[in-house]
Order: sequence, then structure tokens, then C-alpha cells
Amino acid sequence: MASRDVAFWKEAINDEMDSIMSNQTWELVDLPPGSKPIGCKWVFRRKYHTDGMIQTFKARLVAKGFKQREGIDYFDTYAPVARTTSIRILFALASIHNLFVHQMDVKTAFLNGDLNEEVYMEQPEGFVLLGNENKVCKLVKSLYGLKQAPKQWHEKFDHAILSDGFRHNNVDKCLYSKTCDDYMVIVCLYVDDMLILSDDMRGIIETKRFLSSTFKMKDLGEVDTILGIKVKRNNGGYALNQTHYIEKVVSKFSHLKIKDANTPFDSSIKLEKNDGRSVAQLEYASAIGSLMYAAQCTRADISFAVSKLSRFTSNPSVEHWKAIGRVLGYLKNTKELSLQYSKFPTIMEGYSDASWISSVGDNLSTTGWVFTLGGGAVSWGSKKQTCISHSTMEAEFIALAATGKEAEWLRDLMMDIPFTAK
Repeated sequence: MASRDVAFWKEAINDEMDSIMSNQTWELVDLPPGSKPIGCKWVFRRKYHTDGMIQTFKARLVAKGFKQREGIDYFDTYAPVARTTSIRILFALASIHNLFVHQMDVKTAFLNGDLNEEVYMEQPEGFVLLGNENKVCKLVKSLYGLKQAPKQWHEKFDHAILSDGFRHNNVDKCLYSKTCDDYMVIVCLYVDDMLILSDDMRGIIETKRFLSSTFKMKDLGEVDTILGIKVKRNNGGYALNQTHYIEKVVSKFSHLKIKDANTPFDSSIKLEKNDGRSVAQLEYASAIGSLMYAAQCTRADISFAVSKLSRFTSNPSVEHWKAIGRVLGYLKNTKELSLQYSKFPTIMEGYSDASWISSVGDNLSTTGWVFTLGGGAVSWGSKKQTCISHSTMEAEFIALAATGKEAEWLRDLMMDIPFTAK
């Protein structure tokens, strides 16, 4: 409130309170004997475009869910989200079948969930009602910060979209499809971000109309950015990159004096377990987490390096930090690289490999696989095997078994997407 952006923050606070009150999230009551209210706080955040410009000022009222007691204030908390693999497959299919891909965002998504438990919360700072200072908020609907908020929101969305004729995908429960006489539609949900794909604009318009009548929605038009991944449409299909994200990560660790590198990992260096004192362990874990997100979304080329380096998170050494610096240097040098999907090939292809005894100390091999569709990678992995193989052939078979599991999951996903039956 003391910053120069105070006017923007006040507007954001009022928007949040308007959403809460119009949603009838709570009612003011006297605290029942024996009950204990949880606190709440305001969280302020600037949202940025992928080019680094400020998009919006966001104020969020968050309940202090860490004070909730299991079995009293909440029970189940599980809520599914779409796999990033599913999202990449959808863009590959959109490129092959020339589909329209639009994006919507649910405003204050977690406020839509209905609460089954009795939860009492203190009145929010700056909005304590005069004459009712001793009263508390009895939550009727879920609020950000509550342990069960994601689950309650997903249940609400799930029930709503199934009532409109959509059905679940068999293997990814956050993918919904609907087949009509004139068009087919797919909705992919990741918490409050959703992609809508269709072979006809009418399918997109009808779906948007239904969602907007059910929830407070923000129509973002043609897809531009999803989960921090920049999406570009060209004549050949779709391209996905994380240029802005990589720039942010490189900037965050700029004190490492990162030098450009042409490869993410130096295979001549044998990294070993550190028996001495750890070097900046928390920061190392943060670096691994940042790299893992890039490896999981669009950068299959760093999967092996990140998998290898993540094994030393508990006790990193100077050598491990040098290897981290090399991965960052490689990303800095190749930040413009993107996953490019086109119309061909329309058949999914899979490749499996293993490197025999690549892990120093425990004699374990490494599994690697990649699946491509529409000319771009849609699924990949690099993992240390869990059992010792006695030959290169045995290591290859263990890798094939892991690849086969992924192939089966991908097959079941694709078989239940209407466009793949065309």
C-alpha cells in the first residue's frame, strides 16, 4: 500500500473482494465454542507477458491452510491435472488435422468449489466489518490456500462439463471430448487454464458460451501462452518454446558466471557422490527444479543431464555446480529452440535406448526413450534403472519394458481422442 503502484493494487484487491462477495464464499457468524478459526492474508503478484511486460496486478486472499487439521477441517485433497505429454500431443494433432486451438482462463477458480467441512476463518485485513469485529467467516465455498480447494474446484468443473455432453479420456481425466454431428471438441484442463480444440469454430464458440454461463471466464482467444510455454502458429503447424522462461532462469543464476556451451553435458566427466560438505544445497535444489520444468515441457535435450544431476541434490559439490553451469550455458546458447509440429508424419514413432552402467558407484544403467508425432517429440524420459543389468542386452530390454509402458499409455490416450479416429 506504500508503493507507487498503490492504485493498481487497490483495484486488484477490490476485484478479488467483489469476486468473493458475489460468489457468497462465506457468511459472518459467531465462533462456536470449541472451534478455532484459521487466519488469512493478502498475496500480491505481478503477472507478466512472455516478453517481460507487466500483464496484470493480482491480489489474492489466501486462507492459512497450514493451520487446518486433517480429519476435522479437511479429508481428501487429491486433484488431477493434465499431463504435459497430453498437451504436446494435442498440439501435434492440431498441426496434423489443422484444428483451431483457443484458450480460456477461469477467474478465481478455487472460489467455485463447494465446501463439505465446517471451516471458520478470521475476517480479512482491511475488510473487518464495523460492529462485527468479534465475528468470524464461516466458509461456504472453498478459498485459495485451503487444503481441499483444488479438489473441490476440480469436482465442480468435472460435474459441470460432463453435464454438457463431454466425456472423460480413459487415461487422462483432465481431457474431455465431445462429438457432435458437425464438429468435435476437446477441452484440456490444467487447474484453471484450459485449451479448447475443435475442427470447426462453432465447436469452440459453443463450448466457450457454455463455460462462460457456468463460471466466470476470461476468453484469451487463440492460444498464445500455456503454463509459461510460448505457442506460435505457422503454416506448417504449431511451435512450442520456453525462451522467456529460460532467460529468467539464466538471469536468476547469473552469479555462476555462465558461459555458452554447445552441449548440455560433458560425457568425459564422471560425477561422483560428494562425501564432503555440501555447497549451497538449497540453491542447488532450486536450480534442479528450474531445469526440470524446462526438461519436462519442451527441452528433451537436457533430460539426461538433469536426471543425472538431480541425483546429487542432497549433497552437491563444486563439480556438480560446474555441471549445472554447463546446462544453463547450453540453454542460454539455444534458448530460441522450439518443438515444431507439422502435418506429417501422422503415425507416432517411438525410440528406446540404454547406456550400460553409466552410474558410478552403484553400477546402474540409464534408460532413455522418445516418442514423436507430427515431426516433433511428444513424450520423452531419461531415468536411472532400478536393477543391475549383467549385459548391454539386458539393459536394453529393461529400457524397452519402461518404453513399452509409456507406449501403452500413449496408445490408450490417442485411441480415446476423437480426431485420431478420423
